Amino acid sequence: MDERRRQLLEDLLSTPGPSGYEANSQRVWVDYVSEFADEVRTDDYGNAVATLSGGDTEVALAGHGDEIGFIVRDLTDDGHVRMGRIGGSDKTVSRGQHVTIHTADGPVDGVVGQTAIHLREADDDGVPDVAEQHVDVGATDGDELAELVDRGDPITFQQTITELENGRLSARGMDNRIGIWAAAEGLRRAAEQDVEATVHAVSTVQEEVGLQGAKMVGFDLDPDVAIAADVTHATDSPDSPGKRSTGVELGEGPVVSRGSTNHPVVVEALRATGEEADIDVQLQATGIRTGTDADAFYTSRGGIPSVNVGLPNRYMHTPVEVIDEADLDAMADLLAGFAVRADEHAPFEVDV
Repeated sequence: MDERRRQLLEDLLSTPGPSGYEANSQRVWVDYVSEFADEVRTDDYGNAVATLSGGDTEVALAGHGDEIGFIVRDLTDDGHVRMGRIGGSDKTVSRGQHVTIHTADGPVDGVVGQTAIHLREADDDGVPDVAEQHVDVGATDGDELAELVDRGDPITFQQTITELENGRLSARGMDNRIGIWAAAEGLRRAAEQDVEATVHAVSTVQEEVGLQGAKMVGFDLDPDVAIAADVTHATDSPDSPGKRSTGVELGEGPVVSRGSTNHPVVVEALRATGEEADIDVQLQATGIRTGTDADAFYTSRGGIPSVNVGLPNRYMHTPVEVIDEADLDAMADLLAGFAVRADEHAPFEVDV
């Protein structure tokens, strides 16, 4: 990954954008794709679409730009913040963490309180719900706190981007800044190959709270085919339950989902693209749903042929998600290659 592409990834990871509050991170993405797209537009909720105009076949390469987080639910009289969840935030990893409350007047630093082990009952190993946890910003009372934050302000873990061994990278929000990075890079790399199809790179909002942005974009854009780029669980760490194993591993390439949502013709086109471009591709079974924007795209309008392409990710929905940079680079190449060869595989129809 060259310096410019690495800088984009770090900028996306370090710019908070929990669901419903994505404007700043969306702006980072829009500024980047504006360098090479023919057109960039946003809608009323902040979904962003960058387009390379070409032939009649229209391809959407989409990631979701939002992340999980927390929200200021209430302010206590003694000067503490009560939290609510934004998306699937994990109560088991929030206590004892440094956080930032994003207010209209700027960031306010705080910590999520955790009773010291010395003060807890010996058998008290339970984890309180997020609604029972609190943020301490150092305020002495409720009046001082009310001068600093408002109900409804979003909260995120303070960001640390850490390089691990063997090209692995750890950060908060890999889910799903890697998806919008790959969509943007897929578009740029397709442009370098003089793609003949019309290609849209998409960064959706509010995926973590119900795939809402993809519902909007799928209806409005109505492409011939949509690829949702997201993370998927790498089940190669020691704490992964055996019954949840998928065979997906870090460093073995992007993952093409099969079953349910995933259109079989598009699946085969992606597999052929990987083989032709010498890109290692893993397969994953998703017999009921993918849990990604693909689930919204494929039922939009009269149905949009869609597939979820996942990036192996350890420790999802924690502040220490781990990916392999080589997998991410390969994902962008796979998206670009699919777009370049889209006309060869169109129309995307099941032969009945």
